[in-house]
Amino acid sequence: MINVLSSINWISVLVAFFAYFMLGALWFLKLFGEIYKVSLGKDGQELNNQGPLFIAGPGLCVLVIIIASAILFYNLNITTYGEAIEFAMLIGIGFLVSNTTNIAINPNIPRPLLYSVITSSYHLVGITMTSLILFAMR
Repeated sequence: MINVLSSINWISVLVAFFAYFMLGALWFLKLFGEIYKVSLGKDGQELNNQGPLFIAGPGLCVLVIIIASAILFYNLNITTYGEAIEFAMLIGIGFLVSNTTNIAINPNIPRPLLYSVITSSYHLVGITMTSLILFAMR
């Protein structure tokens, strides 16, 4: 399966990384920042998320998601935009959304379903962008 590494367009991986990472900043800081705080039980408060861990950590996780997705994408020989969307939905719903929801369902997140909707939808949009970029730049 790893034999496709030399076939991957690594520029597309970097473009997808930049798009997904910047989407996260937009999603959690601008578009849904306040409701995200509500989901965490921190409404009206400043989040302590300005340190390097809170910037580099999500970036590294997104990069791993994209590299793993690119390996699968190339092994599955995705040849149409429709297949790219199907791939995004399979990975997005099957792994990212379900895992995010599983993480949300714990006693430390006071509004788990709200948290899941916000974070899962971010990942679903992010993986869809990634799949379309990987296909377009293949």
